Amino acid sequence: MNDTAWQTGGPIIDGGPVWLTASFVLIGLGVLFALFILAWGTRLAKRRQQAREALDARGELRESETSVRQPVAPPAAPAPPPIADAPVIAAPPPAEPAPEPAPLVDEPIAAAAPLDASPASLAASEPESAPAGADDFTRMKGVGPKLAERLNALGVTSFAQIAALTPEQAAALDAELGTFQGRIHRDRWIEQAGFLARGDTAGYEAVFGKL
Repeated sequence: MNDTAWQTGGPIIDGGPVWLTASFVLIGLGVLFALFILAWGTRLAKRRQQAREALDARGELRESETSVRQPVAPPAAPAPPPIADAPVIAAPPPAEPAPEPAPLVDEPIAAAAPLDASPASLAASEPESAPAGADDFTRMKGVGPKLAERLNALGVTSFAQIAALTPEQAAALDAELGTFQGRIHRDRWIEQAGFLARGDTAGYEAVFGKL
């Protein structure tokens, strides 16, 4: 074999066949090595299979597999210490039902007191008829029976009461007259009542005309 045969790819043996080149030789060695590895692996696998069958026949295979595959259980956690007996708290007694309110008894409502003799106080009650001894308010200009009844209902019963009204009292009385509001100032009740309370008919007629 010469060096030029490896370099040129010619026969590695002088005068040998053409296929006996370096590349073919290397390929052939690789194939032989692969076949050797394959045969050795097959033989090794066959031995393992035989050993496995022998262990299975003796019942040792399952035990060994079980010991390998069975996971080891972790150690159990220690039990917590017993809890000391806690004091028992008694439940509060049920609340007693609230007593029912006593039924309302119909009581008569006291009527408002009528106006005092003083012109400063007014009453809310309305009498059905003029009180005994009340002055005839229809004698004043601009006061009819309905308005006279309203004045009596408010506790105003005399000319003297009207004549003694202060401006504040007159405004309060006027606010109670309803649809007759404004008459006390427009018809000058305080002046008219002053003449009539004094019995000065002549003075009244001189200012307001004949009664």
